Amino acid sequence: MPSPQTPNGTVADAPKGNWVDRYAPDVAKPYFRMSRLDRPIGYWLLFWPCGFALALAAIATGTAFNWWYLALFLIGAIAMRGAGCTFNDIVDRDIDDKVARTRSRPIPSGQVSVKQAAVWLVAQSLVGLIVLLQFNLTTILMGIASLGLVAIYPFMKRITYWPQLFLGFAFSWGALVGWTAITGELAWAPFVLYAGTIAWTIGYDTIYALQDVEDDILIGVKSTALLAGDKAKPFIAGFFALTLIVWATASFMVAQTPLVLLALIAPTALMGWMLATLDRHDGANCLARFKANHWVGLAFTAGLVIFSML
Repeated sequence: MPSPQTPNGTVADAPKGNWVDRYAPDVAKPYFRMSRLDRPIGYWLLFWPCGFALALAAIATGTAFNWWYLALFLIGAIAMRGAGCTFNDIVDRDIDDKVARTRSRPIPSGQVSVKQAAVWLVAQSLVGLIVLLQFNLTTILMGIASLGLVAIYPFMKRITYWPQLFLGFAFSWGALVGWTAITGELAWAPFVLYAGTIAWTIGYDTIYALQDVEDDILIGVKSTALLAGDKAKPFIAGFFALTLIVWATASFMVAQTPLVLLALIAPTALMGWMLATLDRHDGANCLARFKANHWVGLAFTAGLVIFSML
């Protein structure tokens, strides 16, 4: 039996009055909701590592920042984040039906069948492929290689307390493809950037997972939020500190001047604010701090782009 729907088929934890609920055609709404187009934070967090890498590669090669590639990566991030969410919803449909926050999603609520979701998954993946084909061969191969990480992530919460690590492997991949888009090859700097971005992902997604601790215990899935327990704040602080140290290392590797570290001032301040004001028992508080990581990504990218122009 499908779960009861919220009014007009809306999803319980979606932002109220979002553009999908207000303006999208009725036939498209369940698909847009399945892609989380009503919640842009996901595609921003997938996109910003591409921005970091494009800026870092511009510094390393002494070339102008490539705004066209940045736009392509944004389109690709929207498409592939939507495809990833659709795949996740197909895999998690039985779990989602047991959680108050997710049982109104399109599949468990009966708005979209698994077959329809699969067709939508393929359509979004094709958009991502078209974007990927605009880049060099190395970047195309790197993009294809990321699909394995995307495919295994939804299953990790069933077998490990570290699903956020596997999300980091997938969501941080832009740190590698952004670099190869400019240089055509890999180097140590993007791998260091990738490692720092994985640490960032673990930190911010642990904040997100704090909202679901009680439901996760009931249905038997795992997360770093459950692993950290009462020590969630120092756990997150440790990964944020590691993020900043590793990002600083990657930046210094290509710029070879401490001035590049100025790009980390705003991200450091934002992370400090998140930690100082985080209340792990307040779901709205956790969600707001999770979303604030969009500004961390924007600030770091902007700082590196500005440095590349000097």
